Amino acid sequence: MTVTPTTGTAKVELPSETTILITRRFAAPKALVWRAYTEPELIKRWWAGEKGEVTLVESDFRVGGRWRQVMVAGPGFEVGFNGEFREIVEFEKIVCTETFEGMPDAYSVNTISFAEEAGHTTLTMLIEHTEAAHRDAHINSGMEEGMQGSLDALERVAISLR
Repeated sequence: MTVTPTTGTAKVELPSETTILITRRFAAPKALVWRAYTEPELIKRWWAGEKGEVTLVESDFRVGGRWRQVMVAGPGFEVGFNGEFREIVEFEKIVCTETFEGMPDAYSVNTISFAEEAGHTTLTMLIEHTEAAHRDAHINSGMEEGMQGSLDALERVAISLR
């Protein structure tokens, strides 16, 4: 069976001065999107999209566990993020903190939800920053372009797991 990817279709909304809401539908069932999103060896295949090379994925995937992901996004330009898992409902939801290591005083609480309908998965990410300035810095960093590429790659990885 041929599967048609949903390339570049993530929708970004700003529901409040401190939040970002990202919604993306994938042409893959929830169990495969979940695996691609949560397994370190699979995260390495999609997280950087076309923007660089993933050099590190560490994940103690349990409530209270820590995670860290690093990529090289150009000569000498390393980008790292880390956080803690606060809630995990298998195949349904992940709540975690996220800190961009370039702005260690700013962090967000991210709620990632997975919903399946007719073999397709809708991934919803609610990113809640502590301050409007942090949300604005996130949006103005060029995150949308990089995120679109990463989510396109996430879909390709999920589809490949069939």
